[in-house]
Amino acid sequence: MTTLSTPTHQDHRPGEVTPTTIKQTAERYALIAAGTVIVALTAGGFWLSYAHLAEVAGQHGLKSSPVRQWAWPATLDAFIIAGELLMLRAGLRRVTDGWAIALTATGSAGSIALNVAGVSGTGNADTVPLLDYVVAAVPPTAALLAFGVLMRQIHQLVDQPTDHSDPAPVQTPIRPVTAPAKPAEPPVEAVHLAELPAAGSVQPPKPPPTVSESRPRGGRPPKATLAELVEIGRITLAEHGTLSRSLLRKAVKDRDLTIGSERQTEVMEILRPDIEAAAQTGPDSG
Repeated sequence: MTTLSTPTHQDHRPGEVTPTTIKQTAERYALIAAGTVIVALTAGGFWLSYAHLAEVAGQHGLKSSPVRQWAWPATLDAFIIAGELLMLRAGLRRVTDGWAIALTATGSAGSIALNVAGVSGTGNADTVPLLDYVVAAVPPTAALLAFGVLMRQIHQLVDQPTDHSDPAPVQTPIRPVTAPAKPAEPPVEAVHLAELPAAGSVQPPKPPPTVSESRPRGGRPPKATLAELVEIGRITLAEHGTLSRSLLRKAVKDRDLTIGSERQTEVMEILRPDIEAAAQTGPDSG
């Protein structure tokens, strides 16, 4: 009898709300809300920083060309975006990209410095309120920090498995139920083979007990037992001095019995020593 292993976890019905499910749902909504705020903060900070740098460029040589005036800040902010994306790629590969860090640092430091420097321009810096510098420095700094937090969230989402369900319980494997091996039984009357005399002096034994002539429905001859078939085989061997499958089948059929192919093979295997002995002594006795 096989004993089934006891599961190591408690089964839940489909649709049942569990504390783990509530926690995962809350984490999912919190992450979505935080991601929305981070994206909005990043976009707003970049836009304010980019617009201020465009004004600075217009005040210092590019006022006559609005296209170049609005394209010029990209020479700094594009470094930040490219560096952050390369840092993300390096993080996915679990390596450190020095060039990505250098690009991000250069673009961020240059954007903050130019935003702050653009407040005073070429005028007297003493007459500019300190708060003007703070206002100019906040957007690029906020964009840098928000973009860094966004990349960190992406790193965590990529590193964690997508399936947050409970891990599958470890169960003890169930050994298959197998029937005990049945000890091999010796063939019927195999113990009597050693007591048989040589085939040359074999006398016809007594005929087998009369088989009932009654037949089952359908007119098919009744099947004989293995013991009866072995006796028929011995009689046939004694009469012909040899025994083949065809002789055995004919002798069985003459007695109005039937024998299958497998049963015929069993009888031939049981009588094989007698057949071999008859084959060896046959020429000498003749």
